[in-house]
Amino acid sequence: QCGFIFPDNLLGISWVDSSWIPILNNGSVLDYFSERSNPFYDRTCNNEVVKMQRMTLDHLNQMVGVEYILLHAQEPILFIIRKQQRQSPTQVMPLADYYIIAGVIYQAPDLGSVINSRVLTAVHGIQSAFEEAMSYCRYHPSKGYWWHFKDEEEREKTKPKAKKKEEPSSIFQRQRVDALLLDLRQKFPPRFVQQKPGEKPIPVDQIKKEPEPVPEAVKPEEKETVKNAQSAGAKGPPEKRMRLQ
Repeated sequence: QCGFIFPDNLLGISWVDSSWIPILNNGSVLDYFSERSNPFYDRTCNNEVVKMQRMTLDHLNQMVGVEYILLHAQEPILFIIRKQQRQSPTQVMPLADYYIIAGVIYQAPDLGSVINSRVLTAVHGIQSAFEEAMSYCRYHPSKGYWWHFKDEEEREKTKPKAKKKEEPSSIFQRQRVDALLLDLRQKFPPRFVQQKPGEKPIPVDQIKKEPEPVPEAVKPEEKETVKNAQSAGAKGPPEKRMRLQ
């Protein structure tokens, strides 16, 4: 429960007596606070004098010196006790506040301690940020200054690359590509041809061209019969003459 504390600074410690926790209330909380092992309690206070003389706490208003009073109570979880310097029955000066949460006593920090702690925390964070930034700074006479982040390089190596979805081509794109390929084929005809997949390409000049079929010769007699048949078909059959009786 104790942390690093400066002399006369009790902000880093706490105190608790578990045997008192079940019976804590408005009437017993000051007796709990005045335990001998409580480091927050000053034994030279007027409360100790009243306790030794077996007087009530009302007599504190008639005394001068340091005293403890119950400032606020929210049974059974929260109690606030104030340490104050009484100068007269109507004039007091607060010295410190203590709060009890679930039986554990803490000293409430003053405004200066709160501001000092917040400033130190902010300065420590800024200093750590500058030190970390300087660890990534590099310098070379020919290049100058630059930043070198090792973590980003490792993350990029380990990070899986997202696959880009390929969009289907449009009809215009396909037709345009086919036209360009045909134009290139006409300008630069292929010199080698692979007739079957897996075979070695061969020059186009070595491919044997199949001979074209020669038309059969027609005899002159057959030509005349064909011509007569065509002319007869064009003239039509001869007309039949009527016989005279």
